Amino acid sequence: MKVIIQYQDNLDVSLHKTLKITLPKSWKNGPTSKLLKQFVESYNGNEAIGPRNPLKEEDLHLEVVPDENSMTDASPVALASDATTIDVIPDRATLAVKHGKAPTIAELNKVEEEKKSKMREEKAAEKALSRCTHFGCQKRFPKGGPYPPCAYHKLPPVFHETAKFWSCCPNKKAYDWDDFQSIPGCLTGTCTDEKVDTTKQFLGGSDLREAAGEKSKLRSIDDFNKEMEGGGSGGNVLDDLGGVLGKIGVEKELFEQVIQGIKTSLGEGATDAMVEKELGKKLKSTFKSFAVEQLRIS
Repeated sequence: MKVIIQYQDNLDVSLHKTLKITLPKSWKNGPTSKLLKQFVESYNGNEAIGPRNPLKEEDLHLEVVPDENSMTDASPVALASDATTIDVIPDRATLAVKHGKAPTIAELNKVEEEKKSKMREEKAAEKALSRCTHFGCQKRFPKGGPYPPCAYHKLPPVFHETAKFWSCCPNKKAYDWDDFQSIPGCLTGTCTDEKVDTTKQFLGGSDLREAAGEKSKLRSIDDFNKEMEGGGSGGNVLDDLGGVLGKIGVEKELFEQVIQGIKTSLGEGATDAMVEKELGKKLKSTFKSFAVEQLRIS
């Protein structure tokens, strides 16, 4: 069994030291403190660094340095001074010598038990609380109340490919979970623990396609002609415009962001007709500026 022991717990790199040790068989079943003692004796016996930075075994402890190639995100943990070497140190491991008294097995067990006890208490406290059943509200409160105020969404979330959004707020899309969680609710009220009257807690691509199929039901010729006479295209103006702009390289997400910005500036209750009118003004202004610039250049 071989190990590498390193001391780098000092800003002065000239005081660092690395020691490679092949452990005798008798050491494998002995305490880890024996390795630390061997390192300290070797370090203090070095005339170049020992006198400048004498180490004391009782003020130090060992840690196993995580393997860089390991798939686990392990953090260094202080080894108990009375732990059996072969039980806590892998073959060819790298050990770090750190300042701070080494714990004993009993002390580490006590810390672990305190962590477990705290987790049990937190779980027990959590069971005594209810979670708000409104979509998008994560608040917890005592069972039976009092019920705190909350902001929530009217309809369930939609997870379609990489996009995440609430079906009641389709123009507020997110592609990161934290961004999705931060989308503000469209309704305000009081938290509740009553089950939401819905068959689905979230929607997917199949639900969107099904909804799109219902919306695309055939209209009468008279209805279609009326829309065309009114200057329509037989469909939603904003959807049509977004599709056309997409064909000339304007990303859908950018278009939706502009539409949402206009809705926000118009305030609550803004209709599609109001958004279309405001967008038309902005596009007209942009085209005019572009035309003037062309005339100036020519």
